[in-house]
Amino acid sequence: MTNTIKTRVLVVGGGPGGYVAAIRCGQLGLDTVLVDADRLGGTCLIRGCIPSKALIHASALFEEITHVADGGRFGIHLADKPRLDLAETVAWKEGVVDRLSGGVAVLLRRAKVKVVPGWARFTDAKSCIVTKPEGETRIVAEHVILATGSVPVELPFLKFGGKVISSTEALSLPDLPDRLVVVGAGYIGMELGSAFARLGAAVTIVEAQGQILPLYDVKLIEPVRAWLDEKGVALHLAAKAIGQSAAGLEIETSAGKRVDIPADRILVTVGRKPVVAGWGLEEMSLAMDGGYVRVDEHCRTSTTNVWAIGDLVGEPMLAHKASAQGEMVAEIIAGARRRFAPAAIPAVCFTEPEIVAVGIGPDDVETGDVVIGQFPFAANGRALSMAAGDMGGFVRVIARADTHRVIGVQAVGLHISELSTAFCQAIEMGAVLEDIAGIIHAHPTLGEAFHEASLKALGHAIHI
Repeated sequence: MTNTIKTRVLVVGGGPGGYVAAIRCGQLGLDTVLVDADRLGGTCLIRGCIPSKALIHASALFEEITHVADGGRFGIHLADKPRLDLAETVAWKEGVVDRLSGGVAVLLRRAKVKVVPGWARFTDAKSCIVTKPEGETRIVAEHVILATGSVPVELPFLKFGGKVISSTEALSLPDLPDRLVVVGAGYIGMELGSAFARLGAAVTIVEAQGQILPLYDVKLIEPVRAWLDEKGVALHLAAKAIGQSAAGLEIETSAGKRVDIPADRILVTVGRKPVVAGWGLEEMSLAMDGGYVRVDEHCRTSTTNVWAIGDLVGEPMLAHKASAQGEMVAEIIAGARRRFAPAAIPAVCFTEPEIVAVGIGPDDVETGDVVIGQFPFAANGRALSMAAGDMGGFVRVIARADTHRVIGVQAVGLHISELSTAFCQAIEMGAVLEDIAGIIHAHPTLGEAFHEASLKALGHAIHI
């Protein structure tokens, strides 16, 4: 027997785009149903951002304790080296995920959002069937918000299974691989590769382009590259993965030589693709932009009252972009005038050290059009007090030469991700260099480097 639900808004997908959209709809008094076949929270919470950062944190702590045991650090000594039980680490990580996923469920209930677990398949633009073990539910809505997210890209010659894993499996391994090969040196591969190197795995990274983290400028990635060299992480740049071999992975180097790399696990992180199959896209008459659903600046699709947000609509595939779009769409449906036109969307890479990039970078501007100020953490008291002053980190500010308006901020350093909000806020609020320079920054903090970089761009930095 098929049960029918009629609602004002139907949200498909319970990730950071979908659940935020649903909660905001509920807050605005819109009758809302959310359908999701997985645990609430989506890829970001269940198998992406949150679990990966938990693993990264645990790996950093393990590495620090190992340093103490190997010869002491800051006058602290340990008689024995630490022992890693990866299964316990994964269990702790899952506890964090469960707590946050449960929190999302509470927030949805508080907003009076009805959650229907199961897989939705549309029969037309405003109707879907949700299949569950106990039967089917038909949902008919006035508005539909599509937030189906993305999945890892699978290479045809490296199908997932056995030794070959995606980031999903990497975050739930029962034991530490002795030898890990990472295919793809984007932020996912670099974050996980760095974490496993800290935990003690012998890590090799294979990248088709000529540098790691190709979306960031060369100066930003230099400290990360130095850390990889220090930890003995092997890099094969401008190299192609060919396929599995008896020992591990066969690659073709930049010199055209075939090399067989031994591996216990092969982690493929060559990108993500939107989930466009399996939920009835073909029944909805949606215009496409390549593999993405086409939307306008309001996240409207080509079909009236059907909206799409997050990874489904293209780059950047970031949780905070999806959340912002979800909140906006909910308010538009409720009658507000909104459009998605951010001045900047922050990108953060949780490598060692961390990288932040907001707004315009140095490779995007012509000399003479801008002024640039850069301040090293080697001259920052807080960085030095955390033994992070010699990692090559810095904060760089880019401003228009004529108005001094800040149009870009990039930084690399320990815990620098925590300054991303300040960087983005400066750009969104139209700050000029004099604004940043005139703010009293607390001492000693890493944020002082933002202040000093702005002073440097104005020609009168104090501490360099």
